[in-house]
Amino acid sequence: METQTSTKPTAEKELFIKMVISNWELQNARVNKLISKLTDEQLSTPTAPDRNTGVWILGHLIAVNDGMIPLLGLGEKLYPELEAPFIGEANKPGVAVPPLAELKQKWEQLNAKLTQYFTALPAEEWFTRHNSISPEDFAKEPHRNKLNILINRTNHQSYHLGQLVYLDKKQ
Repeated sequence: METQTSTKPTAEKELFIKMVISNWELQNARVNKLISKLTDEQLSTPTAPDRNTGVWILGHLIAVNDGMIPLLGLGEKLYPELEAPFIGEANKPGVAVPPLAELKQKWEQLNAKLTQYFTALPAEEWFTRHNSISPEDFAKEPHRNKLNILINRTNHQSYHLGQLVYLDKKQ
């Protein structure tokens, strides 16, 4: 059986990339719709007793998604200041967080920038290693590529969307 050695993107690769990016955009649209529907009071409420608030979840999604920019080799984070309060810190008392309106604005700006990056990234580039894997490890595990990062972050976003849905049910 002959293996493909061409560096030209195949139609299948381009289709797969389109499917992954479309799913990313779908999850963003779902989060956007829910965030715009929820009141500030609902977003300030914990999703369950002793759990994170909607505000924290939104900040967390921004911080994690912002981390994709350097991870994919696309530039520097837009909001590095959000890493400390929203990655590793789960709504701890006394941790200063930006106002909700500012977080919503950053969410919109980040998604616009990520969409710009994703659509400009050549198809073959999606199948190259990301910046947190060594060339040696990537040679052994080529599935740990840039596209896999986007799949992972889309799943992460879906998980937190599920948590945010509970806020819509609280009255």
